[in-house]
This record gives sequence, C-alpha cells and structure tokens, in this order.
Amino acid sequence: MTLRYLIASLAICLTAHAPAAMSAYPEKPIRLVVPWAAGGSTDALARAVAQRMSESMGQPVVVENRAGASGRIGAEAVAKAAPDGYTLGVIELAHTVAPSVFRQMPYDLLRDFTPVSLLGESPLVLFADSTRYRPGRHSASWRMRASRASRCN
Repeated sequence: MTLRYLIASLAICLTAHAPAAMSAYPEKPIRLVVPWAAGGSTDALARAVAQRMSESMGQPVVVENRAGASGRIGAEAVAKAAPDGYTLGVIELAHTVAPSVFRQMPYDLLRDFTPVSLLGESPLVLFADSTRYRPGRHSASWRMRASRASRCN
C-alpha cells in the first residue's frame, strides 16, 4: 500500500507542475513566409490570414516575401527554420510539381513540411489565341466536353 501511495503522490506532483512548466503558444511573433513577390494573389491571401491570426492569437504575424527560384528560396527558408511553430510557409501547387522539374531540391516536400491548413483553392483556366479560336463557333463543344470530363472525375 505504501508503494502505491508513493507512486500516486509522485504522479500528482509531476502533473501539478506540468502546466506551469509549459508556456502558452505563441510567446513571440510568428513569421509567415510567402515564396512569391509581394502584391500577388498568394501574398494578398497570406496578408489577410496573417491579420486574422494576429487578432485571434494576440501576437504579430509578420509576412515575409522570399521570392525567387520558382518559390524554392522561400520554401527552403521554412524547411530550414527551427521546428517550433514560429515559422510558417504558404506552399502552392508549384512546390508539389517542383521535384519533377528540378534535379535537386534543397528540401524534401514530404519530410520537411507538415500541413497545417488549407487556405484556399484556385481554379485553372484554359486560354487560347483569339485569332484562331472563335468562341461562338467552338464554345458549345468545349463546354460539352468539359462537362463530360468533370462528371467522369
């Protein structure tokens, strides 16, 4: 009975001090890295998200644009940052395609990043040269093919 009492007392003491030892997140500003130039759609979305995060978390969220090399410079900055939750990055479709396009990558997309949230979706639109493509003549057939293709997926 004494050993059980000792173990239970020790467990209570350890759990009583655990919340005091843990600090509340976030304690300092959060860095949100956008691997594209300022002023684009990704930057605008990141700034809107950063503002709402700042308001809800009570800490500044600083948007840092690290453009270049098809977004790899900014993504590399996030991959090499300390894994403490104070450096976040906006990753787009270009980053998922990059390993197929570039021989060497400074990071491994699956190993070095952890998904946190989906910020948005962006449609892809097919364009054609207006001198060769006449919308009145071909648009009905294009819409019909696109409709069939979307039902198959």
